[in-house]
Amino acid sequence: MKALILSGGKGTRLRPLTYTGAKQLVPVANKPILWYCIESIVAAGITDIGIVISPETGEEVKSKTGNGDRFGANITYILQDTPSGLAHAVKISQLFLGDDSFIMFLGDNLIESELNKFLANFQQKRLDALILLSQVADPTAFGVATIDLEGRVIRLIEKPKQPESNLALVGVYFFKNTIHSAIANIAPSARGELEITDAIQQLIDTNQKVEADELEGWWLDTGKKDDILAANQIVLDARLKSQNLGDIDSDSNISGRVEVGLSSKVISCKIRGPVIIGENCHLEHAYIGPYTSISDRVTIIDTDIEHSVILCDTKITGIHQRIVDSVIGQRVSMKVSPKRPQALRFLVGDDSQLEIM
Repeated sequence: MKALILSGGKGTRLRPLTYTGAKQLVPVANKPILWYCIESIVAAGITDIGIVISPETGEEVKSKTGNGDRFGANITYILQDTPSGLAHAVKISQLFLGDDSFIMFLGDNLIESELNKFLANFQQKRLDALILLSQVADPTAFGVATIDLEGRVIRLIEKPKQPESNLALVGVYFFKNTIHSAIANIAPSARGELEITDAIQQLIDTNQKVEADELEGWWLDTGKKDDILAANQIVLDARLKSQNLGDIDSDSNISGRVEVGLSSKVISCKIRGPVIIGENCHLEHAYIGPYTSISDRVTIIDTDIEHSVILCDTKITGIHQRIVDSVIGQRVSMKVSPKRPQALRFLVGDDSQLEIM
């Protein structure tokens, strides 16, 4: 059994952040989303992992994620020259996958459930494909499945205008090697892509065994700013533990679950958890409110922040009207004049400089 993680694409919904970086590397609770996918796969006992990358962000994915040693895995990188669809990503990965069954995991998705029970179902029933489904409020934005009472998949439609159900395809799939011949027998869709929904439908139409399991826990497709913030909140709630590896002075007031990284300094601050602070940060005369993640080497002085994600090497000074519901990129410099608005919300790309007058 192998795994294939898709970490390509252009990430248009997260621009300007994704003009300079991969959306799968945006951190949630100070860990790249992609790494949660890898850890989930390794926890299911699968260590031979292929990661599909794009020309624009592939080198960053490779340099930050490495060869898999840190995860107890062996990672192979596969270049997808153009974003030509999920089924196209499987097609170009066929040399890596060989005749093995595999899990396909979209690298910007997070799920609460462990993969083991789905994997066991897939293997015990000797299925050609097992898809995971979740009920959603707006099925028109997703691939949608129609299933019978026994869990067999009858029909899949990509982003239907009139959905037959509210069951959306989660970005985790289990495939037997028969998916390759199915992909070979489909044509590009109207948007010019090889759709994985069309390939699965080809399996159904040729009487292969395709079933579905419905997720019980949360599922997050982190394609937009608010999705990142929601994922950050959920992960901090579920997994954060209090830990201080830095230096918190006696004038600071800390409550709730707060993690402070190695060599970080907290001076005269008020912090209300859950909050995670990375390594080598400097926080002074600041308020850090719940559901905030601060990456490594960040400086925050005379500033109030809550429910936000701050990426590494950013400097924010002199902002007292709270920054809320924001995602701020790497190496950003922000400051504000004395005349301030009541609230500030940002989505700021890497290497930006903001001076609010």
